Order: sequence, then structure tokens, then C-alpha cells
Amino acid sequence: MSTPSFEVLQASPGRARLGRLTTTHGVVETPAFMPVATQGSVKGVTPAQLEDSGATIVLANAYHLAQRPGVDVIAALGGLHAVMGWSRPILTDSGGFQVMSLAGLVRVDDEGVRYRSHVDGRAGFMRPEDAVAIQEALGVDVAMSLDECVPAAAEPARVTRAVSRTSAWAARGFSARRRPDMALFGIVQGGLDVAGRAESAADLLAIAFDGYAVGGLCVGEPPEETARVAADTVRMLPENRPRYLMGMGTPRDLLTFTALGYDLFDCVLPTRNGRNGTLFTREGKLMIRNARHARDPNPPDGACGCYTCRHFSRGALRHLALAGEMLAAQLATLHNLFFYLHLMSEVRADLRAGTFPARARAAAGAWA
Repeated sequence: MSTPSFEVLQASPGRARLGRLTTTHGVVETPAFMPVATQGSVKGVTPAQLEDSGATIVLANAYHLAQRPGVDVIAALGGLHAVMGWSRPILTDSGGFQVMSLAGLVRVDDEGVRYRSHVDGRAGFMRPEDAVAIQEALGVDVAMSLDECVPAAAEPARVTRAVSRTSAWAARGFSARRRPDMALFGIVQGGLDVAGRAESAADLLAIAFDGYAVGGLCVGEPPEETARVAADTVRMLPENRPRYLMGMGTPRDLLTFTALGYDLFDCVLPTRNGRNGTLFTREGKLMIRNARHARDPNPPDGACGCYTCRHFSRGALRHLALAGEMLAAQLATLHNLFFYLHLMSEVRADLRAGTFPARARAAAGAWA
């Protein structure tokens, strides 16, 4: 097994850069979008379809997988790659976001997270050391340190406490690491406070993680605050490590935050929107259920080369969606993932050609 590595191949005139993350299960050219496979599956598509769409890495969730089917079950079945039928790299989130989103089932203290499983109500306890051990047992390529994520409206004292706790947990998790072939990222917290973000980043940089993530955004704050904090925080992170902006976002987000110097992104939008009948196109969002598409023989996006656009019209997709056919959600999801992944492929090509900033500004206006 190889030791993970990251190199910046080319920097643009701004902060955007072309990079390469090398892992045991393959190379990820960055900037890259990671389809979300929370429970070991990207909803609505097969691993082969993901590969054909251009995915090189996917994101799963260690907390959810530990609840069901369980780490021991996954290990007995050959590890997460075998369970997923996916041979390329996997990144797992540790479950810090669930500390916030499942607040009614969770109690946090300095030792770790005490919780009631959302699956069966069993009592559980996750320390930062456990979070690393779980991800090592899953056999993933990139793991996330356990962090405490707080809502945007959290009072300053709670944000300060979360920063301190996240830093302490990061050090403990890093010390517990046993697999040198698995990259381990620290997560910068700090809410909307730049000073808190700077403190968190300084603490994590002292630990020398393999990469750094920015968490605690898109948790209820206005979009302009998201952009401000993301822009301030990326400047605090080292040039020679991958930078992961968690939970982003729309196609415009991918362009905006790539321009700021982020390398990795994930979001449920392409799959969730697909299941709801919303497709991303170069002209903006397409609501396939709208009556005006009933007799439209055109593909969802005439410039798209995905399976959906090559074989189905807007009118056909509308019929399938209104009839409640599973295929409708599958086809829309497949298109959306192809759209996101192809967009990032074009961004990388533009970075190589030196045309990225101008093209990104011109393209960003189409999407919300």
C-alpha cells in the first residue's frame, strides 16, 4: 500500500490550482467533486455509471456506516470498497456534522460524543480515537478527524468551546492513527468568526495533517457570510496540502471556491435535486415536471454527453417523473452527476490552459 501524497501541478494567476492527490486506490486530479455515498451508495446510480460519468473519488460517512451495517460487518465483507463495489478512492466524514444534525440524540463533552443511535436507539460513545479507528477499519483512503460542528446561530461562547474541543480531539485522533496508507485531514471550525477560524487553523497546522477541511459552513448562515468565511479561511491553510470545503454546493459554488484555492468539494444537491425532478444544465436549472416540457423532443441539455441526454427527451423524462417511475429519478440523478463531474473536468482543463478565471466568471451567472 502506498503512502498518500498531494502535489500542486499548476497555479492560476489567482489562487486556483491544479493538483494531484495520490492514494492506494488511485489518483484524484483536483479540483474535484465527490459524489455523496453516505451509507455506502450514491443514490440512484451504479458504481459503473459513476466511473463512466468521471467520478474518481466518493464520500461516505463513518458514523452512519458504524450504525448500519456496522464496522465488523463491513470488515467481514472485505472492507468498504468491496461492500460498495467501488475500486477507486473513498473519503469518509467522521460524523462531526451528525453531532449537530442529530442534536436531540447526542450529548457532547470533552471526552467525545455520547449518542443514541438514530437507527435502533442503542447507546453509543465515540471518542476522537474511535473515529480514526473506525475509518481505518473501513479501509478508506482519506479520513476526517472528529470535530464539533455548531449551527450558524450558535452563541460566541459555544463556538469558542467547539474550536477548543475540535483542536483537542484532532490531536488525540492524530496520535491514535495506525495506518500510514490512509490520509487524515483536520477540520477547521470557528463559525463565522475570523479570529476563531484563525485559532482553529493554527492549532491544526501544528499537528501537520495530510490535508485540511473547512467545516461548519452551509449550516444556516447567509450565502454572503459563507463566501466571506471561506475566503478568509483558505488563506490560513498551507499551499502544499489539499484543501476541502465541506458541503459545497451549487455549480456556481464550485467555480467560486475553486477560484479561491479549494481542491475538494462534496454536496448532495445533484442527487437530491435529481430525485425531485430538477436537472442542472448550462442554461440553469430545469424543472422537468413543468407542463411546458410535455411535448419537448429536445434533451435536457443539448451540450451534454451523458446517457440521459443521449437517449431521453425532456418530454419523456416528464412523463416518467409524473408516472412515479424510478427510472425518472435515476436518469435525472445520472445527468446531474455527469454535469457536476464534467464541469470539474472542464475546470481542470481550463486551469491547464490558463483560461480558468475568465471562463468561470462568464459561466457562474447561470446557476443559483
